[in-house]
Amino acid sequence: MPSDALAGAIARLTSDRPNSAQASAPTNWSAYATAYDMLAEYNPAYQELVQDFAAFLSTIEAPDLVYDIGGGTGNYTQVAARSCPASEIRFVEPDDGMMSAARSKLAGHPNIAFDGRPFEAIDAAGAADLVICVHALYAMPQPEQRLRDLARLLRPGGWLYLIDLGRYLDVAEWRGYLFDHLRKEHGLFNALRIAWQARQIARQNKAILTAQKKGIYWTHSEAEIASLVTSAGLQIHRQQPVYRGYSDLLICTKPGSTE
Repeated sequence: MPSDALAGAIARLTSDRPNSAQASAPTNWSAYATAYDMLAEYNPAYQELVQDFAAFLSTIEAPDLVYDIGGGTGNYTQVAARSCPASEIRFVEPDDGMMSAARSKLAGHPNIAFDGRPFEAIDAAGAADLVICVHALYAMPQPEQRLRDLARLLRPGGWLYLIDLGRYLDVAEWRGYLFDHLRKEHGLFNALRIAWQARQIARQNKAILTAQKKGIYWTHSEAEIASLVTSAGLQIHRQQPVYRGYSDLLICTKPGSTE
């Protein structure tokens, strides 16, 4: 673990020091987008999630129609587009900053259609072979209803690949984990440089934690989300805690005949 001096240095580098207006505002996802991919590149826990998704795609029949709901900066759609170039992919992301980053990243894939509406405005019942929803459901209004909406998007036999943040986001604990990893892999100087560049992430993660504690963002246990998934009419094929125990991964299908 970092020494007290190093811990103090990184705390100063990644402190948000918000003004009063920022402190009461919801998460600024556009600001989050400015550093999201840079830090994700250095976060082994995040890379494990992306690798799991790529491995999952290799086990299923190539989908005709894919929805990425709350797709952020487009990392999972990018994996899907590379693995399934013949699939039609609909990327749904209401935040302008996230959408801008995704459009730039995914510009070379002609099989992607972009939709900036919030998920609750999307009506495509029974159409999708695969629905992806990663670290987005918890921040949506009425997440239990949105989970039913995810199930309704699927055709019978279709797949849902769901990862959702369930536990309080311990920003200090994550900061120590990431900095320790960065220092070991890239040295102290580069660790401090990356932490400085990623300070917006710490700022927005603190906003997420505040929203979780206020009940604005959904938190849940493994059992709670499993119960809601099955209540939505889905069959769970695999469930496990991921992202160092903060999130839940559920791979599900919608039962019924595909004829």
